[in-house]
Amino acid sequence: MKSVNLENVQEAGSGMGLKAGGYVCKITSVEDVPEKEYLYIEYDIAEGDFKDYYKKLQASKNFWGGTMYKSYKEKALPMLKRFCSAVTKSNPGYIFDAGAQNSDEKTLKGKMIGLVLFEEEYLKNNGDIGTRLKVDYETEVEKIRKGEFKVKPKKLLPEDQRPKEGDFMNIPEGSAEEIPFNVN
Repeated sequence: MKSVNLENVQEAGSGMGLKAGGYVCKITSVEDVPEKEYLYIEYDIAEGDFKDYYKKLQASKNFWGGTMYKSYKEKALPMLKRFCSAVTKSNPGYIFDAGAQNSDEKTLKGKMIGLVLFEEEYLKNNGDIGTRLKVDYETEVEKIRKGEFKVKPKKLLPEDQRPKEGDFMNIPEGSAEEIPFNVN
């Protein structure tokens, strides 16, 4: 192996990815899904060390992770109002009035918003536990810039959904190899 200098190289998995926290973001795409009564929204990080994070992720892994849904069902209207307020306060002169007769969700594209992300565990298809980032709440961008937000603790899978040692979740069905069951 040739000699390489690792002195100024950041170790993989040590803080290179996006973490829970507050971010100034830009809405990159909005789609109304009327049959389900929600807006499907894509966003990207607009400022700081992680600027264009999801754009770069899309280019390297063909995956866009910056997504959220804003329901406009009756019981979700308080959360929709918080979203509309955050967009309006973050974009002087712009008002998104979801209650207007002909509100056009496409006008949200390109608008700034403050998003607070938290970590959540989920069960992967192979039975392992993964961690993903989700939007906890929206706020105005100035509050993000000033650090006026709170990140909630990581949401863990309930104990009854966590894989147990000895589970056969990772064994392909019809596997020719028998693995003994551990009863300890």
